[in-house]
Amino acid sequence: MKRIPGTEHPPSAGAAGRTDLGRRLAARREALGLTREELGRRCGADGTYIAYLEEHAASPSIGTLARVADALGVTVDDLTGASAGRVGGRSTARRDTALVPLDEDECRSLLGTYGVGRIAVFTPEGPAVLPVNYLIAGADIAFRTAVDALAARAAGTEVAFEIDNIDDVTAGGWSVLAVGELEAVTDPEEIRHLTATARSQPWAGGPRTHWMKLTPVRLTGRRVAHTS
Repeated sequence: MKRIPGTEHPPSAGAAGRTDLGRRLAARREALGLTREELGRRCGADGTYIAYLEEHAASPSIGTLARVADALGVTVDDLTGASAGRVGGRSTARRDTALVPLDEDECRSLLGTYGVGRIAVFTPEGPAVLPVNYLIAGADIAFRTAVDALAARAAGTEVAFEIDNIDDVTAGGWSVLAVGELEAVTDPEEIRHLTATARSQPWAGGPRTHWMKLTPVRLTGRRVAHTS
């Protein structure tokens, strides 16, 4: 992709972006730990062009937006903000669809692109599903919570963890489900490593410093695929 005149010296990689598109692009890229150059390689551009999209009122083509969104693991609507405030999954279903299972490698790859998932636990009052900011640490799914929270009290029990993506534009999507025993992280070195690896604080705020982890014993996924 051609370089944009006047952007030979792009702003720093930590810049927040000056437009809604630029801010969303920069925030998602940084949440994934990608430099502008790395994102550019993923979508067939270069770091200078990514800097231009983040820092200027650009009007990229739908093809460019689709490639960038795909490289970031989101939809074009997510990237442009068209889906903000809208409940996903209301578009009309297509007739040419099939539910296709994902293999374990695909599931792990998708888990690595996201930062928010849902953990399902059993409580004395019944089952509960809780959204958490998570990260992948080797084979584990790890997240922080409060020491007295429901998730913390579920240590030693079998839980389920799920992420998904809904694309109203294509009436498609996918989901990944991990099942295994939840445990508290108690090793000081492991806690330091997780804390250093985490790219942001939990969105819910508060003193959420209690690390939990799930090592999946079952990892499955499905995708809505269009057959024609």
